[in-house]
This record gives sequence, structure tokens and C-alpha cells, in this order.
Amino acid sequence: MFDIKKLTKNTISQYRYNRQLDRMRLDNKSIDSIEKAVEESVANIKNGNKSFVIYGEPQSGKTEMMITMTARLLDEGFKMVIVLLNDSVQLLNQNLERFSRSGIDPAPKNFSEILDPVVKIGTSEWIIFCKKNSKDLTKLLQKIDGIKNKVIIDDEADYASPNAKVNKGEKTKINALIEKLINSNGIYIGVTATPARLDLNNTFMNENERWIDFPPHPRYSGQKFFFPTSIDNEPLLFDLVLLPNQYDDPKYLRKAIFRFLIKVSYLNMFVHPSREKNYSILIHTSGKRADHTNDFKEVVHIFNVLKNDSAKKYATYYKKIWEIAKELYPNAEDKIMQYIYSNINRNTIIVMNSNTDKSVVDYTNATDPSTLFTVAIGGNIVSRGVTFDNLISMFFTRDVKHKIQQDTYIQRARMFGSRGDYLPYMELHIPENLYLDWHKCFIFHRLSLEAIRAGNGTPVWLEDKRVKSVASSSIDKITVAIDSGEMSFEIFDYTDDVENIISSNVDSITKLENLMKTLDGQKLPNYLQQFIEHFSPNGKNSLVVHSTGSITNWKDADQERIARPKQFLGTLDLKLKKYPNALHHIKIFKNANDKARVFYKYVGNIRFIKNFKKKS
Repeated sequence: MFDIKKLTKNTISQYRYNRQLDRMRLDNKSIDSIEKAVEESVANIKNGNKSFVIYGEPQSGKTEMMITMTARLLDEGFKMVIVLLNDSVQLLNQNLERFSRSGIDPAPKNFSEILDPVVKIGTSEWIIFCKKNSKDLTKLLQKIDGIKNKVIIDDEADYASPNAKVNKGEKTKINALIEKLINSNGIYIGVTATPARLDLNNTFMNENERWIDFPPHPRYSGQKFFFPTSIDNEPLLFDLVLLPNQYDDPKYLRKAIFRFLIKVSYLNMFVHPSREKNYSILIHTSGKRADHTNDFKEVVHIFNVLKNDSAKKYATYYKKIWEIAKELYPNAEDKIMQYIYSNINRNTIIVMNSNTDKSVVDYTNATDPSTLFTVAIGGNIVSRGVTFDNLISMFFTRDVKHKIQQDTYIQRARMFGSRGDYLPYMELHIPENLYLDWHKCFIFHRLSLEAIRAGNGTPVWLEDKRVKSVASSSIDKITVAIDSGEMSFEIFDYTDDVENIISSNVDSITKLENLMKTLDGQKLPNYLQQFIEHFSPNGKNSLVVHSTGSITNWKDADQERIARPKQFLGTLDLKLKKYPNALHHIKIFKNANDKARVFYKYVGNIRFIKNFKKKS
């Protein structure tokens, strides 16, 4: 006999989660980082943590992680998962399509699909996508007001969601609407590559001690590839073309296009000749739409000349391409020229900005190039979240005269990702000062994130005269202190070997090298040594490794965690009169049980920003 209870009974635990893991295994994708992030998130929720952040590098696979996370949350009994995205139709469509193609159950819906009164929310399961736009969020709230048991997954969470009016006693519209969406019974999971703003803003009271690290997959190439710590000593494994810091001559853009044509041709003829692939170059402008127009005109002009043998510069342009091809790939220049000449009409130029008519221009043709030579032009709209497949070149058209903001510029690294066999052929055309500032952004960012990964509590964010950590308006001045932070790393056993190094009669550089050999990378990270080497204008006198201190009699110190509300390294510890040229200070503090931490402080124009909010 028919029994409705048999139909509705869920007999398979975590079937959606396991189905997604199986899908990725079949696609030969790494799942270790995804499983780790999902399991830690579920543990966070079961332990009563309702607001936390998952952080990982730009384009490192976070969308796949969010798909798998959503499947697991539904398996755990949550009825509604809402995925918030930046106010970009292209970004929403790109992510919605990826969720749909994963075969996730239920099929995800754009929020507009559920607004009709005929659609009843009921007790069904839902995956709903919504842009971080005040009108869209208001409509969604009206539809699902009162619904409990929901999870908010906020993609690019540090953008639009934080309260930029935190110090005015007000709330920005989007921040207030998302807070209503979460309500008192919802779960908030922020996902981003740049979590500093979420921390310093106290966005939705997320608990930074519960943050989850999402390491990139093995095929990922990110900051360590494009921004190695020591750019003077480490060979670059891609082509970096440094431009003058101030320039208006279109010859630089023209050269970038020529090199792009050459590399696409070489890849298709010599690297994977059996399967032709389409590639793209991203021209990143200052963000002003007028600059997009000017760059578009220049690119159109270049292709018009190359297609028209009666054009005045026709022979000149092809001769220049031949010269560059001969320099890059000797003995292959003639074949490359023939390939370019035969295929030059197979080009698409796409401007990606708010003026673009989305009904006419399909951004997918830029993000997943459908034409052999694809040129994408854009500014802010391409700086976050949008993944560019088969991107082999980026061209930055302008330098930045004012301070650059870490979160903004880290997100602009659209060349990061899984680049496969074309990785060594990638290029970055950029003004020299901008590259150096961008490099510094990642050094500061890496220092902060590695300190978090060491599990020593509250993050410390770095900035200087050229590089800001986050927008000042987003920093909660009530709980955040500036210039009073320091960095510390993982707890270790204080042994005789460590004591002998500290008390040895050698210079501090040698002491640091010996400590590096004795302590592993979590207790004293390699990047710290590289950072010190890179920023040591006074040579060996730039560093001091101080004698070990004891916190046994400190009443305000957490003896077990070796932590305290204020800094460990005070003026007396630094001995500035004795070491006037020192910028870097390292000191180990230990407790009565010979457990210890390494503490690091920089004295100079670098500022440390730390959130001292009390944990709930």
C-alpha cells in the first residue's frame, strides 16, 4: 500500500554534500580545503557561533566551497540558504549558473523568481540568490519576513555589507537590511579574500577567533607567484612589463596588445596545437568610464589597422609584431605572424561598466572567452568576484596618486587562479610604483593572515603612508586601537636549544636564522624573515632579537594562552636608546611551564591596527 511517510522520510544522511564531493572528484578537483572549511563551519554553528568569516585568496575556489557548504547546510536541516553577491548582474548570473550546473538540490533561484504571490515559501527548501542592492534586499525581506532557520552566505562579504557609518551612530542601508535578513535566529557566514574590514568594522559582530582559513587548491597560483616576498632575489616566473609611472602614450597599450596576439598564437601553435583555445587580455582602467571609452577606441584602432592592408600603419604594426615575436620566440616568428594575419578578424572587444547595455553585450564572452582574441576593458566592475578564464594578460592604464587600499587592490588580482599550462605565458603590464605598492599590499596582508592561521587570537592589520588597510570610515573607533599592536605566532616549548640561541654572542640576524632552523614555520614563519630582509635599510642594525621575558608575575596576562589585553613589547622592552637604528624587534615571552610565543614589532611608519572588542 502507498505510504506517504515512506516518500518523505530522508533515509540518506548528508546525501547532497557527498554528491557534491563526488562531482568534484570526478572532475579531478581537489576537495581537501573544501571539506575542511565545511566541517569547521558546521562545527562553528553547532557550537552556537552565529556569525563568522571564511577567508581565502582571490579566485582560489571559494565558489565551489560555497556550493558544497550550501549542500551540507541543507543536509543539516536548514531550510533556506541565501547567497548574497555584489550589485552586479554579471556576477550574480555567473555564480547562479555555477550553482545550477553543480546539480545541487533544490535548484537555486534568483530572488526575483520567488516574488510573485503565487510562489509560496512554506516549509520547502530554498537556495536564493540576491544582489547587495537596497531595492532587491527590501523586496526579498518582504517576501521571506518571519522565516526562521536560514543561513546567509555573503560572498565578497567585506564589500557593501560593513557599516560605513559605524562612528556616526547610524547604519548604511545595505548593512541594516542584511542585519534584518539575518535577524536574531539566522546564521551569517561571510566569505572573502580580504577580511580586515569585517574585523575592524565589527560587521554583524562576527567573531574573529572563529574565522576559518580556506587554503587554495594545489593548482592555484596567487600572491606567492605574482608577488614573491623578495622581488629582488626571487626570479619572476611570468612576464612583468613595468611601465613609466606617469604616461599617456598609447604605444604602451599597443605593445601589450601585440604581445597578447603573439602569445595566443604561440600557445595554439606550439603548446596545445591539437586543440585551439580562446584567450583574453584585461585592460584595467582607473575606474572612470571616460577612460574605458578612450581605451576602447585605441584597441578598436589597433585591430582596424591590422585588418586593413590600406591602413597607414599597416606595415609598421606588423613589423613591430614580428620584432617582438622574434625576441620572445626566436625561429618561430614567421609562423606566428602567419597565424595572426590569418586570424586577426577573430576578435571581440568588450567594455564592462555600468553604461554597458547588458541585453546587448554578454559579459560571459569576456569571462569565458568565446573568441580567439578577446579584449575586456573595465574598472571597478571587474575588480571583485568576476572570474576570468583563460586570462593571459593584464594591463593597468593608470598609476594611483593617492593611498591605495589593501582590500581593493588585493581583489583586483584577477590573474590569480588555476591557470594550467599557460601560466608561464602570463603577463602583467603595470606602472612600476603601482606594482611596488601592490606588492607591499600583499606582504602586509600575508603577515596578518599568517598570524591568524597561527591561532593566536585577534588579528593585527598593517598599513603605512602609501598602503591603507581599509577605509577609515569603516573602522569602529570604539573597539579598534591604532599604533598599539604587535604580531605574535604559535605557542611552542621553550627548550634549552632556544635559550642557547637567544643568549648566544652573535648578531641578531644570525640569531634569527638559528631560531628559524629550530622552530617550525608556524612558530616563527619564513615570511617574517623575508619581510625583515626586504625592509632593512640599516642592514644588520635594523633587527634586534631581545632576551627572553617571563610573564609569570603579570596579573593582566593570560598565562595559558600567553596573551594580554595590551601589547607585550613596551618602550622598556624595545630599548630604543640602545638600538636607535632598529626597525624590527623580536622577543620571546614564556610562562611558568616553559610555554612560549615569539612576539614581533616594527618601529617606523608602519601602523598596527587591532580590534580589542570583548568576546561574547
